[in-house]
Amino acid sequence: MRQADELRERSLSTHAERAVLVAVEFTGERRQVPYVAARARASAAIDAAATGVPVEPAVPVADLDFEAALEEFRELARSAGAEIASVMIQRRQKPDPALLVGQGKAEEIVAMAESTGAELVLFDHDLSPSQLRNLEKLLPCRVIDRTQLILDIFARHARTREGQLQVELAQLEYQLPRLAGRGKAMSQLGGGIGTRGPGETKLETDRRRIRVRIDHVKGQLEQVRRIRRQQRQRREGVPVPVVALVGYTNAGKSTLFNALTEAGVLESSRMFATLDPKLRQLALPSRRKVLLSDTVGFIRNLPHTLVTSFRATLEEVERAEILLHVRDASSPMLDEQKTQVEKVLGELDAGRKPVIEVMNKADLLDEAQRNDLWHHAGKGDLVTVSAKTGEGLERLITLIDERIGGEGAADPTETAEFRIPQKQGAALAAIEAGAFIEKKRFEGNLVYLRARGPASLLGRYRRFQLEPAS
Repeated sequence: MRQADELRERSLSTHAERAVLVAVEFTGERRQVPYVAARARASAAIDAAATGVPVEPAVPVADLDFEAALEEFRELARSAGAEIASVMIQRRQKPDPALLVGQGKAEEIVAMAESTGAELVLFDHDLSPSQLRNLEKLLPCRVIDRTQLILDIFARHARTREGQLQVELAQLEYQLPRLAGRGKAMSQLGGGIGTRGPGETKLETDRRRIRVRIDHVKGQLEQVRRIRRQQRQRREGVPVPVVALVGYTNAGKSTLFNALTEAGVLESSRMFATLDPKLRQLALPSRRKVLLSDTVGFIRNLPHTLVTSFRATLEEVERAEILLHVRDASSPMLDEQKTQVEKVLGELDAGRKPVIEVMNKADLLDEAQRNDLWHHAGKGDLVTVSAKTGEGLERLITLIDERIGGEGAADPTETAEFRIPQKQGAALAAIEAGAFIEKKRFEGNLVYLRARGPASLLGRYRRFQLEPAS
């Protein structure tokens, strides 16, 4: 299965479309300062206090923030299969209502697209329907905004029928308000970046058909949700706590998932390599079993249609006992990425769940950076790991065990004494496999046990429990 995924990855990259990237920074709405820039500013202040000489940070804060966002945009383009022909940047106070960028910059983009033979222009910003129409009239190639680019990457990586339905629903809801005047781009049928998905059905020419299709896809997704609910009800009949991996895209969630479960799911440096949820069992030191869930990564300005469409997939996050917030400790945008993930978790009503912050990619950090991480912990626990080298994984597993079975947890550890007939072999085997046996003796055809283990397991065999002495 993993080999098939890798072959698919390579096949999707055989034709790279030449693209001009356009990044716009609106200086009137600066983003939150990332922690690296803040640390640079704090370091400069300390030096100034020690020497009495003002010292400026080597990299301006806003520029560092913008450069990190620009590199993320480049990676999005590469993940969609684009060959970057040129990058154009504009800084302006606020968006132009007609073109997003100014008229002069729009003419520069036209000239650049013509000179490089670009097949599309990618904007690192959402375009209104009117801006999209105006830009398409000017440019000699297709125009794709940030949301459509992310939707296209999702379409490339959807493996299951459920994932494909969720992507199609998000694409249809994106297209509906953008039908008028979409001559060049909407006439393409599966011909490149931004055109994959429902295009071959020509839904773009008829709003009514799109609405009918949206209703149909929603109905199919509701069937998927029903099946998922039935599967969850069966699981809840034999309660197993769920631990969900969440985090920013490309934080290393799939690598960590493989390191903990040996599942062999696809690991890729490309964004959104994991789209369909994965569930695997993980045995903890207490012999407790939990289900580990790998989920789709989040990103800044994640299209709301995607959060809505993927709610069925993200139900595992909503129902999880504990969230492992996997963070790329080497990222220059560590704090901003944390904010974006927490924003999406809030939309899923999962913002108050117990969290273990997993600072991944520790192998890329020096000692000073490792020490600095503790200043960026949230309200939950924090553990530093490297899913690549295995560093810190034992501590992480122990911490999961403590939080699942500790005082006030959903499935605490208990001690109970049992008297079980030997003919009840299934009950004996289950208790001995899932709990620690502190004492065991045979009396006739009866087995007396004192076991310490998960309350959910011991409670299943309450009929065999001995009443405690009064």
